Amino acid sequence: MRKDPYQAARQVRLLILDVDGVLTDGGLYYDQDGRIAKRFNVQDGLVIKLAQYAGLELAAISGLSSPAVEVRLLELGITDYFAGYRHKLPLLQKLSEAKNIPFAQMAYLGDDWVDAQAMSSVGLPMAVANAQPEIKKLALWTTAAPGGHGAARQAIRFILQAQGRLEELWTKWTREHV
Repeated sequence: MRKDPYQAARQVRLLILDVDGVLTDGGLYYDQDGRIAKRFNVQDGLVIKLAQYAGLELAAISGLSSPAVEVRLLELGITDYFAGYRHKLPLLQKLSEAKNIPFAQMAYLGDDWVDAQAMSSVGLPMAVANAQPEIKKLALWTTAAPGGHGAARQAIRFILQAQGRLEELWTKWTREHV
């Protein structure tokens, strides 16, 4: 029997994000000098900051290594960033031990085969709308948005909503910013 995604989301203390195809649209934009640029969604950035404010820990693991990704993640305050790892499960184990967070209290948002092992190990496996079919089958919850187009925002909203924190964040935001 499949777990209830809302119940799993209530337990989440750490969300691990894949990068290419999740935080970015998966495109590799080359300039005339062969440098790669990546596209990020500003709405994902805002909700990442709100999630951190609410006490949700975030980490990112990428199969590729890119200075652009490192700059963006540091800008967002995600210091647990692991670049160039296609085998992601050992990093989840490292995060679990360092933060004293069991796999059952982790969520993982992925899109492709390199995410399968990590997704199969966490309490709340999630996929972006344009994830590979095998990855969608592993997911307890799937975003409506494709990767790089607000999918991370939807995943974080889902977790915060399930934990009863989203309305409180909105109320606080409107008091301070509206």
